[in-house]
Amino acid sequence: MAAIKLHGNMISTATTRVLATLYEKDLEAEFVNVDMKAGEHKKEHFLSKNPFGQVPAFEDGDMTLFESRAITRYICHEYADKGTPLLPPGDSKKKSTISVWMEVEAHQFDPPATLLTWELAIKRLFGLNTDTKVVEENEAKLAKVLDVYETRLAKSKYLGWDCFTLADLHHLPNIEYLMGTRIKEHFDSRPNVSAWVADIRTRPSWLKVLAAHKQ
Repeated sequence: MAAIKLHGNMISTATTRVLATLYEKDLEAEFVNVDMKAGEHKKEHFLSKNPFGQVPAFEDGDMTLFESRAITRYICHEYADKGTPLLPPGDSKKKSTISVWMEVEAHQFDPPATLLTWELAIKRLFGLNTDTKVVEENEAKLAKVLDVYETRLAKSKYLGWDCFTLADLHHLPNIEYLMGTRIKEHFDSRPNVSAWVADIRTRPSWLKVLAAHKQ
């Protein structure tokens, strides 16, 4: 079997989203660090893998993909018999429910969470000033999303179904950053959300991602 390669940077939430999926599926992959400070992601050799000049890019033999959520879906379908069944087989209702919450993550949770991650966590790493107006606007948006999650998680241990799936995993990178900021209180103040966060953040795959991040 051809080696899997993940081209990315550990500061990137999209990169760690894919890496966590690889770990959940017990797959070996070569991690190719992309030096974003040096603008490597905008150079021709990387643009041939991701024409938008964003990490990550993913190679599996002659298959090259970009966009982290598309990559995680590919991994789950291509290696369905490996590791955790992150897109478990089942009837159309089960599959559709998981799909709904994957869409919720991408279109409802991710936009405010990503902006808050950038303003409150990543900007600090680069010594940049926080835009308080952006934080205020997106904190309110995220709170509304978490209210919906609180209701959903009162009925189900995980968002998509009664087991851990991509619908949960896709949240992990932004949640990890936000738990190191004052936004943590929005997760902690909702009991069902808090229990869910504690559960998914302690998965062995995610702990492995965090360990790799520190190297």
